Amino acid sequence: MRSTYGLSEAYRNKGVVTKDDPVITAAFAGAAVVLDDMRADDRVHFKEATVQEGLVSQLTVAMQFRSRPIGVLRLYSPRPRDFTAGDIGVARAVASQCAVAITNAKLYTEAIEAQRFAEQMRLAGLIQRRMIPEKPPRIGDLDIAATYIPCFDVGGDFYDFLPLGKDRLVITIADVIGKGVPAAIMMSWFRGALQAYIESCREAPVPSGPAVDGPDGKPKTALSTANAIANFNKMACMECREGEFITLHYATIDAAKRTITYCNCGHEPAVLLRDGRAQDLVKGGLVLGVDPRARYEIETVELRDGDCLLFYTDGLVDAMDFNGELWGREHMLEAAMRFADCPADHVVRNVLAYRRRFAGLARQVDDTSIIAVKIGAPRGNEACGDCTGLESQSPSGEDVEGLRA
Repeated sequence: MRSTYGLSEAYRNKGVVTKDDPVITAAFAGAAVVLDDMRADDRVHFKEATVQEGLVSQLTVAMQFRSRPIGVLRLYSPRPRDFTAGDIGVARAVASQCAVAITNAKLYTEAIEAQRFAEQMRLAGLIQRRMIPEKPPRIGDLDIAATYIPCFDVGGDFYDFLPLGKDRLVITIADVIGKGVPAAIMMSWFRGALQAYIESCREAPVPSGPAVDGPDGKPKTALSTANAIANFNKMACMECREGEFITLHYATIDAAKRTITYCNCGHEPAVLLRDGRAQDLVKGGLVLGVDPRARYEIETVELRDGDCLLFYTDGLVDAMDFNGELWGREHMLEAAMRFADCPADHVVRNVLAYRRRFAGLARQVDDTSIIAVKIGAPRGNEACGDCTGLESQSPSGEDVEGLRA
């Protein structure tokens, strides 16, 4: 009983009223149920309480909103056989008005709650986007640009730039399985763990000369990368539950030695663009958080002046048009190679512009992150003349102002 008038506290607390009550069941079926004498009617469950309250006859009609019952309106009288056909008509009219009022009140409450939740999500999204670096660091002659386009207010993508001295930079890009709040919380935890680990590595810079090799002959950068990945995987295995995992591409770029040492943990492979060709950086292993004993391969690749490195999440290539056709990796590589000799921010902007041309206004369902790293000064080519025109186009579903260069 949600609302009463003229009934005592004792009667209101007499017992539970449920939809299994035969009177309520009949009212929900559309009948106006009249009990002429509640004291002698077997459908009344609380006869003693009824007698003490002085109630004799009863009228019950359903409150319906759009033909769906949401409750009943029940009237009592201290006299037997006291409800007429006119009373039934009035009761139905009042019940109809009550159903509308109650439904409107519920919808208003739900709207207020939804608005409050939406505001909380908006603020959470703002906080999460503060975790994305505002701009890449300046390391040697590296030209770096990146952007993050969330699909919802919060998401599971992130990237970070973590300098190790004046010439070395760790670039991480990751994607936590899932979307929304759970993925965002997991992302925040993993980002914090990753930054804490890298911070500890800053205290032990890699020496130059012969000491650069470890006891097994491997470069210390490769050894530190292997140790980092092993630790990240163990942490993820402790935190992730069934069906949860993290993809990660972890790379250390040495601007002085012109090398990249990386490990790809189930993530979209980074791409090295050189002289019109694309080389996938695929060495690595399983996604993080599945097998604590997983083994990972580390690879070091030499870089040359004019090379372009592209890191991205699957949301970039999984964009679809209104026909459900994927933009795909081949289209992404075609756009990236066309502008590979341009500055890094042009590479990012034009890849997104070409994707936008393909997808149009179709709603995307996954976050997008992309990082471009140019080695040395940009050379420029005939495609650079198209950059200004493409950048000036009005974005559709993607905010090029989110570019961080």
